[in-house]
Amino acid sequence: MKTVYAFLADGLEEVEALMVIDLLKRTHKLNVVTVSIKDSLFVEGCHNIKMYTDKNIDEINFEEGDCIFLPGGLPGTTNLASCTKLTAQILKYNKVGKMLAAICAAPTVFSGLELLKDKNATSYPTMAEQMDCKNYGGKGRDRWQFCYCQWVGFGS
Repeated sequence: MKTVYAFLADGLEEVEALMVIDLLKRTHKLNVVTVSIKDSLFVEGCHNIKMYTDKNIDEINFEEGDCIFLPGGLPGTTNLASCTKLTAQILKYNKVGKMLAAICAAPTVFSGLELLKDKNATSYPTMAEQMDCKNYGGKGRDRWQFCYCQWVGFGS
């Protein structure tokens, strides 16, 4: 069974985290582990909803993971981007071809690490200026055509 590490940081957008985590768990084909980027397992979303994660970042073995998922929200995305242990592992996952996934504002974390320069990518439209990618698809009715599968979900 593949393992998805869903990283949660204070200030995340709750629905973006919980919706994706819930849908992935419902497949019964993925081991989804929620991970706090801080020592505490408690994370508070941008709407003051408190969540309890499965592990903190020091308790997981990144080698056992198959995917890193980042929910959006502010300042959650900024907090994820500031976590050097996480960003180092994102770079490693990218280098070996492991899955990276992000929603809304969180693709800017990948962009900030220069991982999207040759990719088609999208984000929440107000984050467009922070997206350094080959083709940006965050505006207009055709925005979904720019989704690149490695960045948005699992293939078969």
